[in-house]
Amino acid sequence: GILEKIRLCLIKKLMPHFEDRRKYHHEFASSTSFHGVYNIVKTQSKTRKVLWLLVLAGCLAVVIWQICSRFIYYFSWPTTTTMVVQYVEEIQFPAVTFCNLNRFQAHAVSNLKIIFFIWNIVSAILQKFVMEDKYSQELNDFFAEHQNFSIKEFTRKNGFYLNSSTLLECDFFGKPCYPQDFEHVFTEYGNCFTFNHNDLSARRVSLSGRGLHLLFDVQQDQFTDEPALGYTDAGITFVIHSPQELPRFDGLGLLTPVGTHTQVAIHQLKSIIQEYPWGECKPDIKLQYHKIYSTNGCLLECKARYIQDWCGCLPFILPGNGTECDLLKFYKCVYPAVYDIEIKGLCTVGTHNSTCPAPCEETDYPTTVTYSSFGGEKAIKYFSEKLKKSPEYIRQNLVRIEIKYHDLSYKITQQQKALTISELLAEVGGQLGLFCGASMITIIELLEYIFTNFCWMCIFLLLKAPEMPQWNNPSQNQPTHKEKKRGIQEC
Repeated sequence: GILEKIRLCLIKKLMPHFEDRRKYHHEFASSTSFHGVYNIVKTQSKTRKVLWLLVLAGCLAVVIWQICSRFIYYFSWPTTTTMVVQYVEEIQFPAVTFCNLNRFQAHAVSNLKIIFFIWNIVSAILQKFVMEDKYSQELNDFFAEHQNFSIKEFTRKNGFYLNSSTLLECDFFGKPCYPQDFEHVFTEYGNCFTFNHNDLSARRVSLSGRGLHLLFDVQQDQFTDEPALGYTDAGITFVIHSPQELPRFDGLGLLTPVGTHTQVAIHQLKSIIQEYPWGECKPDIKLQYHKIYSTNGCLLECKARYIQDWCGCLPFILPGNGTECDLLKFYKCVYPAVYDIEIKGLCTVGTHNSTCPAPCEETDYPTTVTYSSFGGEKAIKYFSEKLKKSPEYIRQNLVRIEIKYHDLSYKITQQQKALTISELLAEVGGQLGLFCGASMITIIELLEYIFTNFCWMCIFLLLKAPEMPQWNNPSQNQPTHKEKKRGIQEC
């Protein structure tokens, strides 16, 4: 049948004779580029055969150990960190956001002391804040009397403002700047103002040692805060950040008390992080309301999504286009929602599997800050005559801030792969070449040899398969007429 024809074809054409197979094995061992095998086959001395066999086995063991260790190291996703200092002729000046430590005008909150606590409820979205039960009754009474009260508009109109009376001097690299060069932004400190904000073209500087010079009048007699809630200082707080990012004061703000001259020397530090699994960043994450990805911006958008789903409104201090939350929803829904987000860890940061992983590229501005008392006797007398204020007022209200680059350079901290695919292949090839003299051609020779022997093994097993009985031919299974007759005669 068909099986018999296949057997004959395999025997005649594909399956070589025993001598031919033996000759093939001998020729492979004699001509292969895998060093050591030739010496085992050609030498006549049994002692040399054993020695070369041991040498070859030892080299193979070392190669296997080295290659396995390289693969284990590669799949541990190792990284190295390099730092490069790049000197340039021009460098981008960062954005700086300034806030008054006294958030509200004194006349506006003289009869509304609860405003301080209400704003703390609003700012709890940006920073952790523990609500005290002793204010609950006062809050309920306030909500009943002021149903249409807007904390956003109240803060905008009655918070700290920036004009010629609070910003006495402003100079940026020898050119005057004005209050209209600052952009208003809400933070946990209420009204704040950003210089070199995102809407303006990024300012670039070409000289170190000069920068932004400002003189503020904090006007302690006109602005106030609530010491019972922990706000006991007077002065200016500011944070230095990238022009494309929102200011973040939580743990990052620099404080300048009244009567102080603050000099800030900044450096630009760029950090580049590898994507997962080597690093923790995800390059495909995009933010809806921010031009560049940042952990803080992602965290704010994450909170905005959850609060909008739970409360049906959006706090004005968060990015988005939803319906603004009124004061009652802030107290009854938004604040508990923020607490729930923190407790359940719905908006996590840091690792690749968190809601907001680390950015793949980030720009920070490390600072060196020095302080001195503002003005000598002559300076105090000069400003006293210029502003028509007493020397005591000058010491208790004026703040001078200077922000400048230390030098025209920036540092790049880059996380790199400690072992790439090409380096892994190079190391594997080096180990094979060092201990066995093998190369890619050798690997192909071995694969061809193994494949050929595998085919021969399959043919051998097929030829040794038992013959299939021919059940379908009744004439072959039953005795013929002559066989019957011969059987009768023999009987």
